[in-house]
Amino acid sequence: MIERYENCTDEELIERLRDGEEQIMEYLLNKYKNLVRSKAKSMYILGGDTQDLVQEGMIGLFKAVRDYDAGRDASFCTFAQLCVSRNIYSAVQRSGRKKHAPLNFYTSIYGQDGGREGENQSESGFYHGMELMADGEASNPEEIIIGQENMEQLQKYIETELSSFENQVLELHITGMGYVEIAKVLGRDEKATDNALQRIRAKLKRYRQQ
Repeated sequence: MIERYENCTDEELIERLRDGEEQIMEYLLNKYKNLVRSKAKSMYILGGDTQDLVQEGMIGLFKAVRDYDAGRDASFCTFAQLCVSRNIYSAVQRSGRKKHAPLNFYTSIYGQDGGREGENQSESGFYHGMELMADGEASNPEEIIIGQENMEQLQKYIETELSSFENQVLELHITGMGYVEIAKVLGRDEKATDNALQRIRAKLKRYRQQ
């Protein structure tokens, strides 16, 4: 089956699927299963069981194949990523088991993937106690306790200082998404999402300076 379809574009295959070649659905689901696993792995940080998130992602992929409109949407690959991410994130929200991982957040919010040109990349390293705990390298119980206390303080600060929208942006950003993809997942304006990301950075910098 792979040989029959590998030289065709996804868009061509979806047209043929709708003309009656039902086996193409299985081919596309198999083709993009690694994408689903990658998205599920990145969003595991927010809560939920990895396998459950994979299943939700596959549902999102199925919906992408079903609903794709070449005249309205971007490439199928881009549309599929959006549908998979949206479905997994919705599952995480429903689970109510969201959690913050400061080390991953700092790396994302200030690091090369999430940061902007000219930002201080070293800011991903503040709160050493948290990093030690997150890496499993704390050398004594005192360091672990300090890391836990700092993490709890940060989480309280995030819950009180960030708006509901900013919390959503933060949750998706720590999975590696940029503001454009976040805006699509949340159904919000790109500029408003980018502005929210900048407000989050500013608030976290103020927290650091306290």
